Amino acid sequence: MTHFRAAAAEWTGLPFPDHDALHQWSIDDRAAFWDLVWDFCSIVGEKGERLLVDGDRMPGAQFFPDATLNFAENLLRKSGDADALVFWGEDRVKRRLSWHELHALVSRLQQALLDAGVTAGDRIAAMMPNMPETIAAMLATASIGAVWSSCSPDFGPRGVLDRFGQIEPTVFLACDGYYYAGKTIDISVKLAEIVPNLPSLRAAVIVSYIGTASAAAPTLAHGVALEDFLAPFQAREVQYAATPFAHPLYIMFSSGTTGVPKCIVHSAGGTLLQHVKEIHLHSGVAEGDRLFYFTTCGWMMWNWLASGLAVGATLLLYDGSPFHPDGNILFDFADAERMTFFGTSAKFIDALHKSGLRPIETHDLATLQMMASTGSPLAPESFSFVYEGIKRDIHLASISGGTDIVSCFVLGIPGKPVWKGEIQGPGLGLAVDVWDEDGTPLARGKGELVCRKAFPSMPIGFWNDPDGSRYHAAYFDRFDNIWCHGDFAEWTVHGGLIIHGRSDATLNPGGVRIGTAEIYNQVEQIPEVLEALAIGQDWDNDVRVVLFVRLRQGAELDDGLRKTIRDRIRIGASPRHVPAKIVAIADIPRTKSGKIVELAVREIVHGRPVKNQEALANPEALALFRDLPELA
Repeated sequence: MTHFRAAAAEWTGLPFPDHDALHQWSIDDRAAFWDLVWDFCSIVGEKGERLLVDGDRMPGAQFFPDATLNFAENLLRKSGDADALVFWGEDRVKRRLSWHELHALVSRLQQALLDAGVTAGDRIAAMMPNMPETIAAMLATASIGAVWSSCSPDFGPRGVLDRFGQIEPTVFLACDGYYYAGKTIDISVKLAEIVPNLPSLRAAVIVSYIGTASAAAPTLAHGVALEDFLAPFQAREVQYAATPFAHPLYIMFSSGTTGVPKCIVHSAGGTLLQHVKEIHLHSGVAEGDRLFYFTTCGWMMWNWLASGLAVGATLLLYDGSPFHPDGNILFDFADAERMTFFGTSAKFIDALHKSGLRPIETHDLATLQMMASTGSPLAPESFSFVYEGIKRDIHLASISGGTDIVSCFVLGIPGKPVWKGEIQGPGLGLAVDVWDEDGTPLARGKGELVCRKAFPSMPIGFWNDPDGSRYHAAYFDRFDNIWCHGDFAEWTVHGGLIIHGRSDATLNPGGVRIGTAEIYNQVEQIPEVLEALAIGQDWDNDVRVVLFVRLRQGAELDDGLRKTIRDRIRIGASPRHVPAKIVAIADIPRTKSGKIVELAVREIVHGRPVKNQEALANPEALALFRDLPELA
């Protein structure tokens, strides 16, 4: 980041005394900023003459409209015998691929896809663990100019078909099974339901992970084991199709807990530029670094992680439970593979803290320079735990963005201090702000997180949305020509931000908007409480706050604990945050990427149906909230 600031000063002839000055320039002159990112990060491709057309239109702005590039070529620039990918599948599987071996696998996959009739624009859908073959298949897809879409193998058939059924894939890639929490989970029964319901398929390629691919593949229409799919082809130089900057690369899916998931289409150029900016500049990851993010292939952080190859980093891939056989395994991985960047979720850090484990006392972690957390707001106590219980000299970055932009709006800033409970600031090139309901910028106080100017990683649009109406309604209906992200946020005195949760889950008792994260930050400090979920229940012509708590084994929600919870919230947040009802619950529903689903619980409590429960990791938990006598 420091080198980039110096390059910007030399490039423009302007003084940039600090990061804030650099950020201001990056949004004042977006064309020049993204032009410099292209050069500084050595993007491979033809830039073209025009840098930004219709830059004041959102949607409608075009970055690098004359450019051509290939996403995969930018990720496969490095060669040789050094590690490109290192994979741990719980404590069962350990593998590594050199850059040379990765090129060879991508080449054979590319040839096999072409032989199956795949052309630019076709969709390749994958139901895969976070393993080397998944990365290679994505790169082979992108090399052709085809479009990649993925989910994790723990999705149920309905959840898979709700996603992939919309995009009509030509090839479906799936594992034969996976490992989780020490168990071997065969998915052949699921595949037998999914494959016949994807009539557009020319091939269903089954990848061996638990060792049953050769037996499973012949039972499926167009089924073929990966080794047989690749057998006719020898490795050669990977061929790269030049595509426009705005060519579709990924189709991502909204969580889909309130309806059929939206199919969000992301561009090759926009994704690449935004990711190298975040990985290289904001995260300080460079050639030779060893980049890890705990993620499944159904979460956008997998796509983000894959882009680490573009800066020459080695990707450390893990699949399975982060607590098997115990909570040490990811830190074992960090030490064994000299991890420099550790990415995870706020939930993992909180769970690690509550488990009593202290990696600072059991692991070396000498190479670890940065830790990033996303998925939900990182509580202030979790900031303290990282520095006291994991590593003292580390850059902790709480980051936030989403599937919608396949990247971050706010994230870490090297060289700036980390303040407990705060995200350091907005990403370069992003005109992030906080507005009230009338569209007035808020220097202080809570409001909607918005982006005032267009940026390259905005979606191309939604799949099967020919007039763009669904895309426009999702982000631009609230404020004209302004991206409204749907997060409830506020600026801090340090120029950082706090995310208080999703604005559609914001509580509104007595007409005052309250972020759910403010309640969780207080409640989850109480030893008896493992986790919590808050909703607003329509009650007596108003809204009352209802708090559900999952308690530690042996704890009981008696009058004393209820008083402790209410007192903690009253003192730590405000009297308005204090729930009218506190209810103990055995489990809390969450998405596959670990986010709790307040909206789905709110629907259940109000007796309304919840669509697409397949999007949940534990849909059975919803039944626990139905017809509760305490809420009648």
